[in-house]
Amino acid sequence: MRLLRPLGLTAVGGAVLLVAGCGDLDPTRHSVVVTRPSGYSASAPRASAPTPPPPGGVYRVNKGDTLYSIAFRNKVDFRDLAKWNNVDSSYTIWPGQELRLSPPDQGKPAPAASPSHAAPVVAAVPPPPQGHAAAPAAQPPQPGFQSVSDADVAPAPATTTNTPVVVAGKPADSVVPPPAPPTATPAAAPAPVENPPASTPIIASGATRNAGGITWRWPADGSLIKRFASGDAIPGIEIAGKSGDPIRAAADGVVVYSGNGLVGYGELVIIKHSDSFLSAYGHNRKRLVKEGEKVKAGQTVAEMGSSGATRDELQFQIRRDGNPVDPLQFLPPK
Repeated sequence: MRLLRPLGLTAVGGAVLLVAGCGDLDPTRHSVVVTRPSGYSASAPRASAPTPPPPGGVYRVNKGDTLYSIAFRNKVDFRDLAKWNNVDSSYTIWPGQELRLSPPDQGKPAPAASPSHAAPVVAAVPPPPQGHAAAPAAQPPQPGFQSVSDADVAPAPATTTNTPVVVAGKPADSVVPPPAPPTATPAAAPAPVENPPASTPIIASGATRNAGGITWRWPADGSLIKRFASGDAIPGIEIAGKSGDPIRAAADGVVVYSGNGLVGYGELVIIKHSDSFLSAYGHNRKRLVKEGEKVKAGQTVAEMGSSGATRDELQFQIRRDGNPVDPLQFLPPK
């Protein structure tokens, strides 16, 4: 019996130690250590805000609109707008066409075009009386305008002047020298003087930043006078300057809108950089690029002005999948 007591005390002591050790298994007493992934940078662009619901309703296309400008105006992705309205990848739309600004109702396909602007229906017409010529067949209406994609477009050729006009392999009469006498050897016509090549767009250098797969640079040299606020009717940043200052493309891309049809933006240029990213340049004095023109980062695309504003400034936006984002998360630090 005396030999059993130490063993009993030892067992009891071991049980006490086991219970004490189990107290550390309380999950509320353990700390969670979070390790940031390699390459993490606090200055990297944060995730964009949740996508807002589409505005809904119907928009009637006006002359000068493009699918991109309508999507920009209503803060939706141009790809969604095309899908909702069965618009193919050419993004062709017509003045007067009605475009749905939200997904179609469940089970109801979206209209390809408004009935008044759909392809005309040709009714059967009886043959004309004998001796009368048949009337020419009606031609289907052509699109009023067509937006473009950066995969299909090329810059418009430079306009040249003073180039001899060639008709059927011969220069125009105004540049043909008078015929030589029959007995004399005809003198060789002087070679036409070639026009100098079109001026190359001035592309400014400067700091750049890669964000979202795009290399960005500042679109103007002035000071920042207004920061981004997501609740603004026209969300973006404003950069001060004087009338005529150069406005430059913030990244490589293709011009998908150049006009003044969006209220509050004045003379506006919109550039598509990828399927996800667009940038916009508003309140210009003069636009220097046309729709479909490819541009390089730093290339001058407009002149600063006050159209649609009370002072000379650039209203600059970046849209990601149709949603406004803070440009300062993408532009290089100043």
